[in-house]
Amino acid sequence: MQVKIEKKSILDVNADVIIVNLFEGVKIPGGVTGIVDKAFKGIISDYVIKRDKFEGKYGELYTLPIPSENKTIVIAGLGKQKEFNPTKIRNLTAKIVRKYSKVKSAKKIVSILHGAGIAGLCPQLCAQMIAEGAISGTYSFDKYKTEKKENNIKEFIITETDNEKFKKAKKGVEYGLITAESVNNARDLINESSQYLYPETLAEYAKENSGVKTTVYNKTQIKKMGMNAFLAVGQGSVHEPKLIHMEYKPEKKAKRKIAIIGKGITFDAGGLDLKPPSSMLTMRDDMSGAAAVICTMQAIAKLKPDVEVHAIVAACENMPSGSAYKPGDVIISKTGRSIEIDNTDAEGRVTLADALAYAEELKPDEIIDIATLTGACMVALGTVASGAMGNNDKKIKDFILKADEAGEKFWQLPMDEEYGDTLKSDIADTKNTGGRMGGASAAGVFLSKFIKNTPWIHLDIAGTAFVESTNKEGIKGATGIGIRSLIKYITE
Repeated sequence: MQVKIEKKSILDVNADVIIVNLFEGVKIPGGVTGIVDKAFKGIISDYVIKRDKFEGKYGELYTLPIPSENKTIVIAGLGKQKEFNPTKIRNLTAKIVRKYSKVKSAKKIVSILHGAGIAGLCPQLCAQMIAEGAISGTYSFDKYKTEKKENNIKEFIITETDNEKFKKAKKGVEYGLITAESVNNARDLINESSQYLYPETLAEYAKENSGVKTTVYNKTQIKKMGMNAFLAVGQGSVHEPKLIHMEYKPEKKAKRKIAIIGKGITFDAGGLDLKPPSSMLTMRDDMSGAAAVICTMQAIAKLKPDVEVHAIVAACENMPSGSAYKPGDVIISKTGRSIEIDNTDAEGRVTLADALAYAEELKPDEIIDIATLTGACMVALGTVASGAMGNNDKKIKDFILKADEAGEKFWQLPMDEEYGDTLKSDIADTKNTGGRMGGASAAGVFLSKFIKNTPWIHLDIAGTAFVESTNKEGIKGATGIGIRSLIKYITE
């Protein structure tokens, strides 16, 4: 499906479906919706609003066939104007595309630039959200199904007549398409069966598809680097661990240097502290952080910001076997700090400890890690928001603000030193886990011990990376959470 913007009236596009909108409670349509209403002799105001009592509640879609024109007008409810925001544009567009992709006659859709009129939102952001929603609405992981999801829409066109708005909106569409492609690529990686996606194949994907310089280190090279914590987690699997390092350097002098790290457990059985079957079923998603940073780099390669970016993934499987690491083992990490293994199912933080140390050796201005790290974060925040913490309060707040603009919710969790009391060990510098209380914050304290002086943000996406029921964007399964936020934070 092609998504584009054209500088013309919505009525000048010969489309099968015309998308306009109404805020809740509006009786007389204005703006472009009003223009369409007048062109069709008041059909929206007289029939849709007065006769059929269409209220314009958010997400409501009124389908109005125009047989004489061989067209369909769709009136999309925007809800209450004071509650409207850019994320609602994306979710609404995804809903429209998902619905009309099943309609054989809806080959060409033309849409109003939602939010840029009466709502007064930035045209660039509105166009970006429409583009993201349109692409997201086509997503389906049906690789292994004999019947594939059909998308009948060939063109999705946004129109705008105002020259200044058009220029801004055009940039928004370009940005939105790049972002949406990266998100959908990550969804594919996360949804992929772990029988096909394991450290070697993930590394191959990164090397072939990132668009940036990518170096993959093998087990022997990782050992020489002193990354014993990372290697310990992967030693129970038949698949060799891989350290993936992607780097983007701008043509101009870089304004800053950022390292982003993604947790890359391609399957998490829990190790010898085996997970129950129901908890293990979707553990292919434990590399959601890795997918996020790999696919963020795809976007960075295209957007070309004046920022040097390094993406790091310590990829391995956490499996039970005769060679698996054991509860009670003491491992010497890359920094020299010793870790007593209290629970082999708290493996992500053990791999991240070495990845953080590796990243800090690159001397970045800041480090961000993203990981499906703790069930405790899921308990605290559910599937609505992701957790954020770190050692630099200002940067955490800046990131959360950018994430909110990108339509992703992050909530700052405390990381006081007292949360690390449960990690005290009698035989090592630290244990990898402790009690159940405050588990997300305790994990943050654990990771902080492997950062020396670099500003650092830790993102826990355990509850938001993979959803069992359809979310507001209409997605079930992998969400690609974090990519939109990382792109925005890095590029802006």
